[in-house]
Amino acid sequence: MASPAVVDISRWQFAVTAVFHMSFPALTVGLSLFLAVMYTVYLRTGNPLYLQIFRFWKKIFAVGFGLGVVAGTVMTFEFGLNWGRYAHAVGPILGVTIGMEVITAFFLEAGFIGIMLYGDGRVRPRTMAFACWMLVVGTLLSTTWILSANSWMQDPSGFAEVGGQFRASDWWQVLFNPAFSYRYPHILLAVLISAGWFIGGIAAWYLVKQRALPFARRTLSIALGVLAVLMPVQLYVGDLTAVFMGAHQPAKLEAFEGNWKSDNNGYNLLVVPDTDKGENKVQVAIPHLGAVIGKDLSGKAHVPGLLQTPEDERPDMWSVFYGFRAMYFTALAMFGMAFTGLVLRLRGRLYTARRFHRLMVWMAPAGVVAISGGWITAEAGRQPWVVYGLIRTGDAVSHLSLGAAIASLTGFVTVYLLLLGLWIRYIVRTVRTGPEHLVTDAGTTVHSPETSHA
Repeated sequence: MASPAVVDISRWQFAVTAVFHMSFPALTVGLSLFLAVMYTVYLRTGNPLYLQIFRFWKKIFAVGFGLGVVAGTVMTFEFGLNWGRYAHAVGPILGVTIGMEVITAFFLEAGFIGIMLYGDGRVRPRTMAFACWMLVVGTLLSTTWILSANSWMQDPSGFAEVGGQFRASDWWQVLFNPAFSYRYPHILLAVLISAGWFIGGIAAWYLVKQRALPFARRTLSIALGVLAVLMPVQLYVGDLTAVFMGAHQPAKLEAFEGNWKSDNNGYNLLVVPDTDKGENKVQVAIPHLGAVIGKDLSGKAHVPGLLQTPEDERPDMWSVFYGFRAMYFTALAMFGMAFTGLVLRLRGRLYTARRFHRLMVWMAPAGVVAISGGWITAEAGRQPWVVYGLIRTGDAVSHLSLGAAIASLTGFVTVYLLLLGLWIRYIVRTVRTGPEHLVTDAGTTVHSPETSHA
């Protein structure tokens, strides 16, 4: 078994890699669908405003997509380098799943992304539209395979252990395991919502600055319209996912509720856990609310406590509790903003509510924050298992020296911070430059960043 320090450093390295990687699909999966819809609407209506929207967002999508692919590829190398014993045990199952992602999603994306990025004005418009939709299929396939693999780690099924390895006995159960049916729609909605807030936030920035007004109004209207539909659905699907998780991974539910004992009926807003003593040093809660939520999730009128789980099987309450609250409270804020946007639309004030527009700008990264919080909840809450109930995390790490692990972590953090900074700088520069102006057949200007001030 690797030393505890090596295990912790390897976990941190994979966490950094995963969060960095996920911040790109969190936007680009939804952006690919948005681009396909915008180009298709342009093709059917001939309205150059939709082509303008397509060309602007295509630039941001292209760089984010490329960085996401690179970061995802790095994660597969980490399986063999940092998590060699894990890779040996689950290779016959997850190796096939990841291989299917490469064969289907990556090949499809590689075949059509060049047309989508460079075919505008060079190939037939119908070919462009077809390439855009094939890219959507590719991103959805990639999401499907990755969620299938991760869900199997959360709730393994359809396998047999042979010679220290897990091999599929029922591929249907492996690929579409019980957790997948709950987690997949939850994540798919999350990435679409995340892209919606990103698109809406940038559109709102143009309204605040009184620039590119036709572009900004149409983009904001589309984004908020989609969010008004998806946010209530996501809250319902998220609740179903929590119910399933509470039944299959009760320790995760106990940790994100923030209670050690089960006789507390309050809903915790803030806790400072003392893991050694099994109690909270500080606990700020809303009385009685926890009992209502606890009954909804478990059918029992109490909030479960982490002391119900054996000490050697408890996840870290710190990360699970605050990861969940980052996700949940951000989701509530997004729901409130989407509802406010609907009210403003009905009152005819959607494009003139300046305070709302400023809040929308701040909400642009909200989806990515919520997804990151949810990932921390899901992965940290599964601990101390890397494959739930089968392989402990400490037994999955390769035999590495402490110095090599530290050097690797330092290198990844440095490179990823640099890439993240460049990615944000590129987005800021692209937004400040603004969408290109287009001229209709009648000779009227749709938008010019320099002249379209109100």
